Amino acid sequence: MHRRSSGSSWRACLSAHARAPKRIVLDLDATDDPLHGHQEGRYFHGYYGSYCYLPLYVFCGDHLLVAKLRTADRDGADGAVGELERVVAQIRERWPEVEILIRADSGLARNARLERAIDRAMHEVQAEQAKTQVAARRFEELRYQTQATWSRERRVVAKASFLPGKANPRFVVTSLGVEHFAAQALYEQIYCARGDMENRIKEQQLDLYADRTSTATLRANQLRLWFASMAYVLIAELRRVGLHGTAWARAQAGTIRLRLFKLATQVRISARRIVLSFPSAYPLQVVFAEVLARLRAGPISV
Repeated sequence: MHRRSSGSSWRACLSAHARAPKRIVLDLDATDDPLHGHQEGRYFHGYYGSYCYLPLYVFCGDHLLVAKLRTADRDGADGAVGELERVVAQIRERWPEVEILIRADSGLARNARLERAIDRAMHEVQAEQAKTQVAARRFEELRYQTQATWSRERRVVAKASFLPGKANPRFVVTSLGVEHFAAQALYEQIYCARGDMENRIKEQQLDLYADRTSTATLRANQLRLWFASMAYVLIAELRRVGLHGTAWARAQAGTIRLRLFKLATQVRISARRIVLSFPSAYPLQVVFAEVLARLRAGPISV
């Protein structure tokens, strides 16, 4: 999923398309990987409130492209540009004309100047919420540039939102012009969809044990992260090819592992063959046979 190991995951992403798509979206995010020992690169992270690693993930839809283990003594965006350059170069080799959207969160940033820019709208939605007792919101457009870190002025879509008892302003900085997406459409259709990446990361850590980074060295723990990442790539392909069109097509990795993989089996080995005997009472025999047949038939593209 990083450097040499990203090839198989990228090929899986390519094989999912019979032809080049018009547009793809690359999602980036960092997450915490709590540490409970004295591993190499162990640092305390103030936001997460624990000693942890800070791995960087890049997804294209359900396809995992990058899983890079990093120490927590750095910015959440550290190394992201280099990973994106590498991934985009691979994409351009195969799909030179595809439109690529990059979607990421702010790395836990806070900006009081942006909040002041929509202060009037925030007061209006607060009054509306107090009157109706339901969440109120409205969208604003503004142009903004930081004093030092941005090279140019950029479009900012602001959501002035007030929940019961709580202000909830949100900002999306984008290079997409208003001719492509109006403010509300950009926020709801483009940006909010990145929340699904959180589910993919949860599958990695909760179902496939990507957070089992308990060896002494950072290099060995990166290898452990890659093992979990390759397990995710295999299950994602199983979902796409074997479970396509079934009730299990969107099942979580943990459900697939528990219901389809954790199966009592008798293994008999002879000089000529290996025989696997499955229990006749297995309730998912039909699904299991269908998945096996589809995998034998080869990958499908859309």
